[in-house]
Amino acid sequence: MFQRWWLQYQLKRLVKNSKLNALRDHYQYLLSQLDSPISDIKLLALDIEMTGLDSKKDQMVSIGVIPIINAKIQPKLAQYKLIKIQGTVGQSAVIHGVLDRHLTNALPLQEVLQWLFEQCKDKVIVAHYASLDLQFLQQSLVGAQKQSFALFAIDTLLIDKKRELRKHQSLNTSSLRLNACRERYNLPIYNAHNALTDALACAELLLAQLSKMGGIDKVTLQQLLNKH
Repeated sequence: MFQRWWLQYQLKRLVKNSKLNALRDHYQYLLSQLDSPISDIKLLALDIEMTGLDSKKDQMVSIGVIPIINAKIQPKLAQYKLIKIQGTVGQSAVIHGVLDRHLTNALPLQEVLQWLFEQCKDKVIVAHYASLDLQFLQQSLVGAQKQSFALFAIDTLLIDKKRELRKHQSLNTSSLRLNACRERYNLPIYNAHNALTDALACAELLLAQLSKMGGIDKVTLQQLLNKH
């Protein structure tokens, strides 16, 4: 009960204080859906590729999103954006495969942020290791809006972490990577570190996790939503 009260309080405050219309709509959507089963909620699986893991000095290079509507993944509505950066992608290209030449016609960060929050104004963000992706979004919003924002998401990593800790006293970090989690649900392994492929992999993982939890119509948003 405290968690629900706390979420309500946080979201009401954010609705009141947000200067971005799309972000305000996003918070209002979360607030209105706290008690709804996941099957009734619009979700947006998201993945971001970066030049490194430090949100204060590294940069986002690509974002992939794919909606989950009526408990079904919507591949025809998937979108992928490349983001202009300052300088070079450097050695991070080995991980995500985005080269400097790929960013020649990439979109400015501010434009991508506006696009992203339009996408999620009536959806709940889903990500694997959501805290990392949302740290980069928060840092970018601070730079663009001169104001800090809390962001919320369903984190498929945390869902599996809680599940595995019921079986084991401690966990190896590698056991919580996206593909390692997918293997536990007999999901196919995709080539990792493409933002759109990883967003799809995350969406599939969430549906598999919810099935194990009793079904997508049995679990409410309030049970899964985390603040970052």
